[in-house]
Amino acid sequence: MLNNSNILITGGTGSFGNQFVNMTLKKFNPKKIIIYSRDEMKQWEMSIRYEKQKKVKFIIGDVRDKERLLRALDGVDYVVHAAATKIVPTAEYNPFECVKTNIIGAMNVINACTESKIKKVVALSTDKACNPINLYGASKLASDKLFVAGNSNENTHKTIFSVVRYGNVMGSRGSVIPYFLEKANTGTLPITDKRMTRFMISLEEGINLVWKAFNDMKGGEIYVKKIPSMTIVDIAKAVSPKAKHKIIGVRPGEKIHEQMIGSEDAPHTYEYKEYYKILPAIHGWSNQSFRIKNGKKVANNFVYSSDNNPNIMTIKQLSSWISKYKKQIGKF
Repeated sequence: MLNNSNILITGGTGSFGNQFVNMTLKKFNPKKIIIYSRDEMKQWEMSIRYEKQKKVKFIIGDVRDKERLLRALDGVDYVVHAAATKIVPTAEYNPFECVKTNIIGAMNVINACTESKIKKVVALSTDKACNPINLYGASKLASDKLFVAGNSNENTHKTIFSVVRYGNVMGSRGSVIPYFLEKANTGTLPITDKRMTRFMISLEEGINLVWKAFNDMKGGEIYVKKIPSMTIVDIAKAVSPKAKHKIIGVRPGEKIHEQMIGSEDAPHTYEYKEYYKILPAIHGWSNQSFRIKNGKKVANNFVYSSDNNPNIMTIKQLSSWISKYKKQIGKF
């Protein structure tokens, strides 16, 4: 699908965008991949890595600026919306800015893509959008709802919108593994709460799910990857087996466990071999066979949470992963 196409990634200089460009160029033969973001230094650094790759283009712009988006989308076929204010405490202390980027920005992307006659749009979501307790999660829930409802737009050329939701990306910049690696030489690792659990997904798995969404989507689906969980204590042990642990308490707006599908979504959720698909409750879309395909309906009380997940990543498995990718951890 992505062969011979023009693709734009909002927030494309982040962890996802860097790996998406790398993997997409290897697997497909796109005409062009456009990195759209507001951080000129990150764009400069990324452009150096791809200076010999003529298919990768860079545009300075902000999702808050619809006119700039419209200009950037000229000739584009597919869009991945990755731009967001993501750090939980940052959103708590800067709520207006979080809303401008995550909600108003989502509206701008939807309207600009519709007006530009984009074929398909996949928006990246987060576990924190499921039963949110912090502003970041609440803003991403609003964003998810906007992208799902975007398929209701009546237009001659129908742009299709869907969402991909996943949890903690192993080794990404600002995540817990590079943070623990940085702290390991002190001999003590800060633990928020011993009960805490997290979903574990690699960037490669996240990108594969986005590719799957582009191929499968009919409009309004939320795709949730089946992935393992770990306790925060076991993550710390995998990073530094001999380090001591210091309990520091949960940060403002932080959950003890991650949840990607709540019981409220269960009546509209279907299971597949490698993922779940939450179908839209609106317009009766969750009952349409062409959206369900070969999916199996989950139980009405189904919840997909990091603490009730039967798939557990072991300390040994994570230690092996860290050893393999240590040079890349925290770089993107």
